[in-house]
Amino acid sequence: MDKYGLIGFPLGHSFSAKYFNNKFATEGIDAEYVNFETKEISKVRDIVAQNKSLKGLNITIPHKEGVMPFLDNLSDNAKEIGAVNTIKVVRDADGEFTLEGFNTDYIGFRKSIEPLIDSNIHTRALVMGTGGASKAVVKALEDMNINWKYVSRSEGSNRITYNDIDKYIIDSHKVIINCSPLGTYPKTDECPDLPYDFIDSNHLLYDLVYNPAETLFLKKGKEKGATTKNGAEMLELQALAAWEIWNS
Repeated sequence: MDKYGLIGFPLGHSFSAKYFNNKFATEGIDAEYVNFETKEISKVRDIVAQNKSLKGLNITIPHKEGVMPFLDNLSDNAKEIGAVNTIKVVRDADGEFTLEGFNTDYIGFRKSIEPLIDSNIHTRALVMGTGGASKAVVKALEDMNINWKYVSRSEGSNRITYNDIDKYIIDSHKVIINCSPLGTYPKTDECPDLPYDFIDSNHLLYDLVYNPAETLFLKKGKEKGATTKNGAEMLELQALAAWEIWNS
């Protein structure tokens, strides 16, 4: 039986295992998908060595950037983005293996948000969170000709803090994307600290969080008439892209 899996920490509410095991059962695929919960991404090669039938891995928080030094090859888009969320395991006849890194977050995010983009209105974006997932998001925004700015608790290059956000910033950035874990179950009473009163019907609020389906961030945006979308479709699309990579 082939094996696939997810590496990250924590993994208690992960999407991937349920999605892929349902896919395997529905399509009659002789495979299983398991979680490898670890704080130490340096163990990735040990995990592959100990699981001889492992053909592919997904990588999630907090390891999308940290995993890269432990891989043998990187796709062009993974190099450009600077983060990996999919690994293909390639084994030779002697059981030796190489690990190839890819980024399918880019595919999932772009395909899921692009139908909602109005190029006349959505020309600038605020991206909250600066982790591995945000790197795929900003690359997709650049390729859609949308200017972007990070929002973080600390200042930096092309970055503002939450304290900097005023009516002008909200008015001039009609796309607001949450790439942080704020609002994820069970802490559903949390949301990014924004002046939500300045959001209007021309705004598009996108949350990479998918559990709950409507985060407090999205709820507050919807109350102001904004278009809202969670990360569920992005996850499904990136998972399908990962499956194609593993079986190509």
